[in-house]
Amino acid sequence: MSFYDLLAGEIVTELLRQLNAISRKSCFCKSSAENLIASIQELLPIIEELNYSGVELTDFRQYQLNRFSETLRGGLELARKVLDSGRWNVYTNLQLVRKMEKFQKQVERFISGPLQAHMLADVHHMRSETMERFDRLEQRLDSMNAGPGTTGRQGMEVEDDSNLGIFVGIGLELGKNKVKKMLIERDYLSVVGIWGIGGSGKTTLANEICRDNQVRSYFNNRILFLTVSQSPDLEQLRANIWGFITGNEGRTPTNNIFVPQGMSQFERGTGTGTRTLVVLDDVWSLPVLEQLIFKVPTYKTLVISRCRFPKKVVNEVYEVELLREDESMSLFCHSAFRQNSIPPTANATLVKQIVNECKGLPLALKVIGASLQDQPELYWINARKRLSRGELICESHENKLLDRMAISVECLKKKVRECFLDLGSFPEDKKIPLDVIVNMWVEIHNIDEEEAFSILMELSDKNLLTLVKDARAGDGFCSYYEIFVTQHDVLRDLAIHLSNHGDVNDRKRLLMPRRETELPREWRKNTDLPFNAQIVSVHTGEIREMDWFPMQFPKVEVLILNFSADEYFLPPFIDNMPKLRALIVINHGTTEATLQNFSVFTNLVNLRSLWLEKVTVPQLSNATVPLRNLQKLSIVLCKVSNSLDPSVLDLPQIFPHLSELTIDHCEDLIKLPLSICKVNSLRSMSITNCHQLCELPADLGMLKKLRILRLYASPELKMLPPGIGELVWLRYLDISLCINLKCLPVEIGKLTSLEKIDMRDCLQIMNLPMPAALSNLKSLHRVICDEEIFYQWRKVEKAVPGLCVEVAEKWYSLDWLTG
Repeated sequence: MSFYDLLAGEIVTELLRQLNAISRKSCFCKSSAENLIASIQELLPIIEELNYSGVELTDFRQYQLNRFSETLRGGLELARKVLDSGRWNVYTNLQLVRKMEKFQKQVERFISGPLQAHMLADVHHMRSETMERFDRLEQRLDSMNAGPGTTGRQGMEVEDDSNLGIFVGIGLELGKNKVKKMLIERDYLSVVGIWGIGGSGKTTLANEICRDNQVRSYFNNRILFLTVSQSPDLEQLRANIWGFITGNEGRTPTNNIFVPQGMSQFERGTGTGTRTLVVLDDVWSLPVLEQLIFKVPTYKTLVISRCRFPKKVVNEVYEVELLREDESMSLFCHSAFRQNSIPPTANATLVKQIVNECKGLPLALKVIGASLQDQPELYWINARKRLSRGELICESHENKLLDRMAISVECLKKKVRECFLDLGSFPEDKKIPLDVIVNMWVEIHNIDEEEAFSILMELSDKNLLTLVKDARAGDGFCSYYEIFVTQHDVLRDLAIHLSNHGDVNDRKRLLMPRRETELPREWRKNTDLPFNAQIVSVHTGEIREMDWFPMQFPKVEVLILNFSADEYFLPPFIDNMPKLRALIVINHGTTEATLQNFSVFTNLVNLRSLWLEKVTVPQLSNATVPLRNLQKLSIVLCKVSNSLDPSVLDLPQIFPHLSELTIDHCEDLIKLPLSICKVNSLRSMSITNCHQLCELPADLGMLKKLRILRLYASPELKMLPPGIGELVWLRYLDISLCINLKCLPVEIGKLTSLEKIDMRDCLQIMNLPMPAALSNLKSLHRVICDEEIFYQWRKVEKAVPGLCVEVAEKWYSLDWLTG
């Protein structure tokens, strides 16, 4: 049986049927099943195109396809086992979830890997054209001179940071096809956008779309390409667009054309009916964009920008994807070696390492590749080291890459710009917990959490960072530690570059990118004077007491310690930080690190926020020096059994003003210390993903000020204490994925301030207390639950006006299984 026959025949038909059944019936495997359905449906047209192309496959490729056929057969057997598995057999279900995820990854690797690229390349005969298109595209780009506010009719203007000679490969072809469909096949979309990070090839993609024969035919060759820029001449741009739409292209603003602000004859639907496309490149401002859009039938606008605009203005957006591994290598080699692959004489490992530092960004690949052309190997080795530390490798690296990327930052308001620069404090290729960022910004910039979150959203909309959200995050009770931030390495390098201007003792941020065992020499040479930084970030490998040297930090408010080690000696200079308000200690190693020199906490009288991640928390006792001003304590992926000994620990004495406590993924936590119930200042307590937590203190009701209680993913927790009914100010209760929780206590009906309950995937709760017992929940507005308990909550709706009960969306995460 051929591979195409396999996909078109009974095997795949049956597999898709089984996966659809899983997505409807299995709460554990819904996510994997839906992703597999999408992946297989994506694969079908590719194989169909291959089948009709007449391309003869090599023996090796046929072998790869046959192996994938076996994978699909195995997936069918797995799907049948999932459907046969009982809902209550939690252990078996979790094993099947992992197998489904493994199967999903195998399918996705086949689709997204080099095999697909080779297949499509054969189908479209692209290999023989690649170099020719490289040269043709670069010639076109070199002949252009796009400046701020320039315009062109049916010509292609290119923003500075996209003047790349980008690799015209599979990724660009797929992106072009998606945008073409928006423009040609979806008449109801009047404004379409291309959105992406600076240097990602947005304008190059737009140029390819405008040159496409199908697009030009659809719009009757009526395509106007305008570069808007940050300081546009709006009157001239509006006149050019209006003249192009109406056919009065000979007129210019100097002819005293009046472009109407209100309704026109075209806006009333009496236009000529000729299809027209106007491309607005390099748009930075929503008010500017709104001035350049006309409501004219048969007229469409394609907007290219680094900023995300609301859907009411830009109806649909294609987000430019960064280059894949093979495309990145081709573009880099073209810039560095003037060929599409690594030459035999080059150090292949070194080349791959440098390409990896560029993280698929076309502009970085182009600039860095060109700067290394014809350089000796030692120069390349030094460049790799400097790139890994976020440092410049040459003048063109600064002028042609970082300075162009800096345009995105220069237009920000001062406070937002400062917040962006703070992100250089974190290591590359790591997810940054939003809680860490928000705490830092609150302490440094004198703002509240709501404003900090708004700044984060602005940076995300301008493509200066990426939000990685929990599927449930976003409402008023979402926890910031459920949301992560990532940032492209080039943007991180930009933040470090902009922060490192000026004398080292006078910098606002003292940033040390990844090094192994020693602090920067520049710091050592300047220890005779105090350092005036507000933020200090140190990133090391294993470090010992003798590796530190004396430093004075009279103004530091935030200290970030990133390291990868089994043991870590806390820096003695913490004693010389009298204004320290936020301390973040994050171990990026594989096991929990033992902290030495914990006595430095003695003088941290102003510390308000402490984040400990993947460390063994030192033992706390009544002799521990109180952190009297500590308000937020976050303990993530840590060993805590020795530190939270219930018999000797008096938490109110150690943390007398603690208001937020987060303990997440601490797998050795079995019981909470009884004294936690006496921390009267506690307003939010999140004990999540702690797999061994088996009970809560009976006196939990003593926490009279508690507003938020999260117990998410505590699989060993079997009951809630009756004392929970005494939490009179509790507004939010999250018990989702407490898969062995037997019931809700009757006392929950006393929570008159409770506004929301999240109890999705509480598999053992089959009955609620009687509706009469829950009738006092007058503040309850929202309940999220499973279908099995949904109709019982609907009965409560009659007694609680305004209550909205909803079945949990199709969502499942295995984060709670991994420590």
